[in-house]
Amino acid sequence: MSNKLEQLRTMTTVVADTGDLDAIAAWRPQDATTNPSLLLKAVESDAYQPMVDKAIAAAKRQAGASSGRLGLATDILAVLAGGEILRLIPGVVSTEVDARLSFDTIGTLSRARRMVELYDQQGIDTQRVLIKIAATWEGIKAAEQLEKEGIRCNLTLLFSFAQAVACAQAGVALISPFVGRIMDWHLANSGRDSFPASEDPGVLSVARIYNYYKTNDFNTAVMGASFRNVGQIEMLAGCDRLTISPALMQALQNETGLLECKLSPEGARSKDKRSHMDEKQFRWDSNNDAMATEKLADGIRLFAADQLKLEARIRQRAEAIA
Repeated sequence: MSNKLEQLRTMTTVVADTGDLDAIAAWRPQDATTNPSLLLKAVESDAYQPMVDKAIAAAKRQAGASSGRLGLATDILAVLAGGEILRLIPGVVSTEVDARLSFDTIGTLSRARRMVELYDQQGIDTQRVLIKIAATWEGIKAAEQLEKEGIRCNLTLLFSFAQAVACAQAGVALISPFVGRIMDWHLANSGRDSFPASEDPGVLSVARIYNYYKTNDFNTAVMGASFRNVGQIEMLAGCDRLTISPALMQALQNETGLLECKLSPEGARSKDKRSHMDEKQFRWDSNNDAMATEKLADGIRLFAADQLKLEARIRQRAEAIA
């Protein structure tokens, strides 16, 4: 019998949750996804130093001494990293918009279009790129417009059913519900120290969204993210996509038992009725979901903090080579 990772690949698209080029080459995922936190870790490696220097030089040429040069350099670095990742995988890569724009629809649109243009300048097929945006109301509206322009989007930091309904309604290509962070919140607020995988709140959230999408014929793909253990992954086998860290891929590869398909379009059943989600309903439902409200805010803060750290590293490097 093949190992569980190989079995998973037969029913789910496996995505690499890392920016480490060596790890991506070793694990051969179909797709890959990055964020400021992953890029921040990656720039410590020797493999990324030429990209950092190239991004600094390109930003200097394009922006001169303007105040936007540092932001441009980080965007160029993200695109260069995405380009290198695409050389190693057959599928798509997700590249994230600055989290500080999470409540700015116009700003998100501008940065997303710039990233796509930067990919195009590198000679990369932009249909192999997903623009990653936080699933705030403003981010969802930006993604809706980008999808109309042919720019595919990955809505991240998704913790609630309301976010999922709004994303499907907006016609986004992909959503990334955060399984592990949902579980983290429930552990911290329930007095429990664990959940069986079948009762895991993060797993149940993703399964509910998946079943709602398939029952109602939405084309938005569901990609479970932020896993804490193999059990969570096993309970979501069959989901459209799962983005998995190298450590958990290794754990799956080390196991040889039978992996059961838990989710499928044919077996999807949902008690949730298809409904229209306007801004007032979205904000009301979000307000009534303490976990989703807190984890979304926390996730945006963390990504923004890592974006600032990444910019600081680039600034230090620019000063060193000036």
